[in-house]
Amino acid sequence: MFAIRLKQLREDASLPQRKLAAILDIDTATYSKIENGLFTLKKEHISVLEKFYGLEKDSLAKLWLADKVYNVIKDEPAAKDALNEVKKIL
Repeated sequence: MFAIRLKQLREDASLPQRKLAAILDIDTATYSKIENGLFTLKKEHISVLEKFYGLEKDSLAKLWLADKVYNVIKDEPAAKDALNEVKKIL
């Protein structure tokens, strides 16, 4: 979800990956891997991108966190039940 949204934002703005990589102070190959879901963006970079794109605070952070949670629980048989328990707590 997060990687797809990053790519969509970049393409909608007609920006090359190297521009976003420069903004985040990472190399273009790393940024490309983030967009392809092979690497995870560092948390501190999320607010930079939200500001750059003029997005609502935490709009990308929610997707980033959802991906992290999904990657931890995706192969667990009780994943849905566990998420329901978390929902009760929150």
